[in-house]
Order: sequence, then structure tokens, then C-alpha cells
Amino acid sequence: MHDIVCLEALELSEAIAQGHVSCREVMTAYLDHIEAVNPTINALVAVQPREVLLRQADERDRELGAGHRRSWMHGFPHAVKDLTEVAGIPFTAGSPIHRERIGRVDDAFVRRLRNAGAVIIGKTNTPELGFGSQTYNPVWGTTVNPYDTTRTVGGSSGGAAAALAARMVPVADGSDYMGSLRNPAAFTNTVGFRPSLGRIPKPGYVAQLSTIGPMGRTVTDVARLFDEVMANSDPGMPLACGRDRSDQRSEPADDLTGTRLAWMGDLGGHLAFEGGLLELSESSLRAFEDLGATVEHVVPDFDFDELWDAFLVWRWWHSVDFAELYDDPKTRAQLKPEALWEIENGLRLSAREISRANKVRTRWHQTVAQLFERHDFVAAPTTQVFPFDAGQHWPREVGGRTMDTYHRWMETVAPWSLTGCPVLALPAGFDDRGLPAGIQLIGPLRQDLSVLATGRLYEQQTQWVTRRPPEPTRHAQAARP
Repeated sequence: MHDIVCLEALELSEAIAQGHVSCREVMTAYLDHIEAVNPTINALVAVQPREVLLRQADERDRELGAGHRRSWMHGFPHAVKDLTEVAGIPFTAGSPIHRERIGRVDDAFVRRLRNAGAVIIGKTNTPELGFGSQTYNPVWGTTVNPYDTTRTVGGSSGGAAAALAARMVPVADGSDYMGSLRNPAAFTNTVGFRPSLGRIPKPGYVAQLSTIGPMGRTVTDVARLFDEVMANSDPGMPLACGRDRSDQRSEPADDLTGTRLAWMGDLGGHLAFEGGLLELSESSLRAFEDLGATVEHVVPDFDFDELWDAFLVWRWWHSVDFAELYDDPKTRAQLKPEALWEIENGLRLSAREISRANKVRTRWHQTVAQLFERHDFVAAPTTQVFPFDAGQHWPREVGGRTMDTYHRWMETVAPWSLTGCPVLALPAGFDDRGLPAGIQLIGPLRQDLSVLATGRLYEQQTQWVTRRPPEPTRHAQAARP
């Protein structure tokens, strides 16, 4: 494996800026590595022709030669999640309905990536229309886990997480409604960040739960991608928000002395877990304690069945966006069962049900706000299972309990999506099979930089990404003829 792809994103940025490597050399190294590794992992899709990408890399080199460096991402190869439109590149969303669709324009945050000097090399794989935390679809196939290629990488930002873990991209973007930046990060020993509501804005007036966010192998890289490239305040997007002036903890202290952390665990027995997962996640809290933090087991006084029901209503309401695909019998026949279930439930919703779910969400936000009056951060497991068989669409049973929906097995992320608070997915270690786990670090609304700074201290204490990388060289050898 070429030394260039072993560099973390910030190291790569400095190497390009100092002239130690050219943008062409970077692009060549990554494309060579992708050709060796991706046939096994299947994380990247719609990869553009080498000659086209090298021409763009040469243009970045000419800019550097003229004294123009666009940003820290200048010359980075970057792949965009296939739920986002990129001009001139397939935009399938993993759906056979859109198999032939090509992007006409760049999404707003893609324009920011290009302006930052990144070269868009293709897309990262995703479940069909983003439904489900298992990255398979009939257009591009299944993405597998670099830590065990018989197992899933999660989703819906599964292609992004797998590409990061296998070092096919320096950093990545994803999106998150129900853990889609967090679940794949936990399954691949990487880092995903769901920012506060409005930090990376989307069009519209309804505070739906989906948000775009950054992913990387280090918290530092994630913070840089978020703060310098992806986040912005767009006057054309009514729910956009600028940075809160109180959010100043971008440079962390040396430790966490005096910091109070609330651990959610299984929410007082409400959540089911695969054997060993909860214990492994909880063991990661020792790193916070070693840094001087106080950890307290907390179960908020709330009806979590009622909260789950409210979450379902919000998601069903969001799924009505796909009603046109459902209305046409030809496209309806091509939707997977989980998508049909979501859309049909959405079409049956009444205004009263939506109003009731909104009130539950408001009460939950108030409960969490009160929690943050007593604690600086909240921590929770990122997943309820370890990476499962890549041929299995979703776990039907967890810890002896039957899962009543295709996403109930990842309920641990849903409460925090509803709050709109910043959530950082961090590695939490491995079980005795070598399968990764993760934890969520949640902060008060719009305290994104504080969450990232605290996560950086945890990362320095644990160093899971450095200590336990996957073996992309082994996969590369297996993929060669």
C-alpha cells in the first residue's frame, strides 16, 4: 500500500501544501489503491475515468504553482454519498428506478467541496433510497466490512465508512436520519459526526431529522471538514444557523477535570443488546474517567415507547417525499419492502398524529435540556448489535427480543436524532472476534465544537483507529489477478 494513502487527512494536507507530494501523485496513489481494494469492499461506485481525474489533479497542481491553495482539502480525492446530487456523475440513490439518472447540478455542500479544492472521484454506496442500516442495493450490490468482509458495514453511509476504513478516501461525507453517520462509524472503527440542526443546512421549513455530516478516521480531520468546509449559514435555507458564539471549545484543555458525563446504557432495560455489546461500550467510559471526568448512570424520566412511536411518525412523514414513486405502479413495483412500508404508513398519517408526535418531540427536547443543566455531555451506545452477516438485510432478533420493525435494532440512536443536538460517533473497542463497537457523545444544542474537542481528548486516550486498523493490504492482494 502506497505511503500516501497511509497519511491521515491533515497529514496529507500538509504534505501537499509543503510540496512533498503533488496532487497528481496523490490521485495516482489513491486510484491505484482503489483499484486493488474496492473490488473486495465495494464501497465506491461510479468512479470516474482515471484520465479525467488526473487532469483535474493537474489543474490543482497548476493552482499551487501559481500560489493559489484553495483550502486544507486542496487536491483531495473525494467521493460523495450517492443520496446527493453531483453534476455529471450517476445519481442512483441505490434504486433501480434511478439506475440511469445522472446528476445535473451540484448540491450546495458539493459546491463547497469543489471550492475547497477537492476532486470528486465518484460516489459512495448506500442502501436503496437510504432506507435501512445495511448497505446493499440492486444497482451497485453490497458493501462489506473491511474488518470482516463476510459482514455488513451498516448504513446508510456504509460506503463512506468502508472507504474510510480501507483508506480509499482521506475524509468522507454522509447523512444521518437514524444513525446513518453513526452506525457505520461504529461498525468500521471510524468517526462520524451528526451536527446540530441547521449547522449544515438543507432547504425547507420543517425541522425533519436528516442532516448531512462529516466522517473521518480522526476527530481532528472530522472537525476540520465540518468547520471549514461543510458548515455554513445559507440565507436561502430558513433553518440554517451560524455558529453560536458560546461554542468556543475548539482547542481542548489537557483533560476533562470537572466534566460531568451522563451514561444512558440500555435506557433502564428498554433497549435490547447483543451479548457483550453493552458491556464493551460501557468499558470505553473509563477513558473519560481517566481524563478526570465524572460518569453517572442516568435514565431520563420519559416514556421511551411513546418516544419511539413519535419517531416512527416523524419518519413516516418524511417518507411521504417519495409518494410520487409509490403513486406510479411501475416505480412502486421496484421499491423494496422497507421503503413501501415507510411510504404507506406516511400516506395514512393524519394531521393530528403529526401534531401529537411534534408535542412528544418538544417534551423530549425539554427533558434533554434539563439533563444538560446537570451534565456537560451525554454518552450512549452507538449500536445494539455487532456487525452481522452481509447477506442478512436486518436483525430479526436481538438479545432474545423480536424486532418489530426493520430498524428497531438501532433504536439507541433515535432519541438523539429527535433532539437536533450534536452527536459524535467514536470507536469503543473490539470484541474477541475482532468486531468493532462504538459510543455516541452528545452535547447541548449548537455546542458542536465542544463535542468535537471532548471527543478529541477521548481519541488521544484510546487511539483505537491507530491501534486496530483493518487489513486493506490483505484485501488488495486478494483482489489482484
